[in-house]
Amino acid sequence: MKKQNRVLLTLFSVFLGILVGALVLLVAGYNPLEAYAQLFRGVFSNPKYISWAIIRSTPIILTGISVAFAMRTGLFNIGAEGQFVMGSLGAALAGYFLKLPPGLHALVAILTGALFGAVWGGIAGFLKARRGINEVITTIMLNWIAIYFSNFIMGTKAFVGNHVQVSKEILPSASTRMLAEFKTSPEGREFLARIPGAVDFFSTHVNWGFVIAILMGFLGWYLLKNTTKGYQLRAVGLNSDAAEYAGINVKKNVLHAMLLAGMFAGIGGATQMLGVSHRVSLLAGAQGFGFDGIAVALIAASNPLACIPAGLLFGALQYGGTSMQSQLRIPFEVINIIIGMIVLFVAMPYLFTLISEKFGIGRKKEGKTDDVE
Repeated sequence: MKKQNRVLLTLFSVFLGILVGALVLLVAGYNPLEAYAQLFRGVFSNPKYISWAIIRSTPIILTGISVAFAMRTGLFNIGAEGQFVMGSLGAALAGYFLKLPPGLHALVAILTGALFGAVWGGIAGFLKARRGINEVITTIMLNWIAIYFSNFIMGTKAFVGNHVQVSKEILPSASTRMLAEFKTSPEGREFLARIPGAVDFFSTHVNWGFVIAILMGFLGWYLLKNTTKGYQLRAVGLNSDAAEYAGINVKKNVLHAMLLAGMFAGIGGATQMLGVSHRVSLLAGAQGFGFDGIAVALIAASNPLACIPAGLLFGALQYGGTSMQSQLRIPFEVINIIIGMIVLFVAMPYLFTLISEKFGIGRKKEGKTDDVE
């Protein structure tokens, strides 16, 4: 599918998803215009709300990039959730136990989170490459192992906080929050007061994670589109047999794809912990960041760069949905319906293509080929 058609399809799918959501609201007895107006106000009526929507979007942009990157290599990385948890744990350990200068400490903590996530993704990649074990099975299992491993480490005597449900807080030098100390100082408050909306915008936990997410989106796109390794990964994703016949080491590229996918999700966990929570919590189940990333990757058509606007849309809908719920008592599930319908409408052309290929409907004459990105 050509780029222009793909963009139009995504925009049309968003419109249809919102339209279906309006019909659901109407059937349930709510005013769709009033509901969507409140959703819009819940995101854009105050710089503080925009800031929180960005914070909500950041981790799912990175897990979306993780899933999208793996998809381009023909792999379905359901394990972004576990890789996210491991990235958060790794960054928390580095953020608390290491004693480094500000800036350097945050960088080392992020790299540690990236390493933890890459190792967790690499386990699934290794099992797929060496033993042929389906990555869907291994990543689902690794998600739960990551959750319980994080709980185990968090509960150790050296790391558990005053409350048994959370770990010790990272050192201030490891934090990635923007203007952390400056915005609370008299000089900082005076400076921000001169800029319209700045006081409200920076009153939240806004952090450098969003900037990192944008950089990772460009990095993932560049790796896939402009490097030899990216060409090999895409070739394996399109047809692993043909890639192997052409001399590409399929097993090695499967491992590399999962390592990189795990790295992106691990960075997501690291930035969320270093910029927002500053500690890890006892987890009873999945937090959902990795699974939300799957929806983001599908909306973005497995394009790491497109995960940025897709993640922002996702985060804005989620944050605005909380306002719609609190102000109008409209169930938050309506937002999930909208997101689900957007994903469904985005996927429908690919579903029709698969059906037509399966039954030989509309098959082109020999010598004609589709454009392959």
